[in-house]
Amino acid sequence: MKNSTHPFRGRGRLAAGVVLAAAASLALSACGGGDSAAPGSDSGNGGGGGETAVALITKTSTNPFFLAMKKGAEDEAAKQNVKLTYAAGAEDGDEDGQVKAIEAAVARGDQGILITPNGPGVNSAIEQARKQGLYVIALDTPPDPADVVDLTIATNNFTAGEEIGKWAAAKQDGKQANIALLDLYNDKVVSVDYNRDQGFLTGMGIDVKDPKKNGDEDKSGTYTGGKGGSYTIACNEPTLGAQDQGKSAMETCLSKTKDINLVYTLNEPAAAGAAEALDAAGVKATIVSVDGGCSPGISSVKSGVIGATSQQYPVKMAQLGVDAIKKIANGGEKPAVTPGLTFLDSGVALVTDNPVDGLQSITSDEASKICWG
Repeated sequence: MKNSTHPFRGRGRLAAGVVLAAAASLALSACGGGDSAAPGSDSGNGGGGGETAVALITKTSTNPFFLAMKKGAEDEAAKQNVKLTYAAGAEDGDEDGQVKAIEAAVARGDQGILITPNGPGVNSAIEQARKQGLYVIALDTPPDPADVVDLTIATNNFTAGEEIGKWAAAKQDGKQANIALLDLYNDKVVSVDYNRDQGFLTGMGIDVKDPKKNGDEDKSGTYTGGKGGSYTIACNEPTLGAQDQGKSAMETCLSKTKDINLVYTLNEPAAAGAAEALDAAGVKATIVSVDGGCSPGISSVKSGVIGATSQQYPVKMAQLGVDAIKKIANGGEKPAVTPGLTFLDSGVALVTDNPVDGLQSITSDEASKICWG
């Protein structure tokens, strides 16, 4: 897939695949902090006095990724005189909580909603909000089907997985790859989950068969990335994107075999849990992941716990989203999707302190300066 270029460049290596040219026209500021609403606003009816009222609804209120997104939205809302109301699911997968937040946004008379959907159970509420005239943008997680919302602003998760897969294949240097796949779910299908998993396998040079289905690839065969070699897939376990679940998922894998030498993880909390289990078992394996948060992500790359990760930019997603709804509320143009994609690509960069020839990356020091920005 075609990547765009991040404006950050460092030590002779370009940041891989970041920030599309179309997004450049949306003139955004840097990330900041805040609480549940933009300074000077509240959770009541908005839109008066030239303000635009926007609801931000994330999957949870505890995941650092979504807290960064919230801060980005708050700063952009303060800058643009947008009244921002924040809500979140009680936990990852809480669709009912998000439905209530959508209904509340409609009742308040908000002009738009930014949402990281917890699953298809929110689709009907989104459709009803759009019928009431709200402009709805999905952030980070494209809904299924994609046209449930007016627009999605997200990382190209397939590319994020593909980058760490290419790096991992090169680092195997032709050796046997015994792979553990630590995903998000095993009881529901979410695009972030299968795109990262299937992107990783594609980057390794392993046939994924159905790219929208985890686990249907051959359990052994050859990979063609790097110098190429043989592979086995030891396990495919869910982590719910959490450290404790990442540890238990890795323990389940290790109960099947101790020969694992390469671990794909959906995100960095899961990677931290996997590293705990590997260390306790005395097993050395290369871990790759996705997210690029300062901690535990980039700090884990710097310490060598994670070999490589793909850094994404939730702050930028939120900024682009607030800016888009503000413009639309004032009669401006609706933003276009990235050419060749069904969403607006907010960018991704490969982060590693062990670069490989022919694969663009930035170091952990460089990545720490732009964590999630």
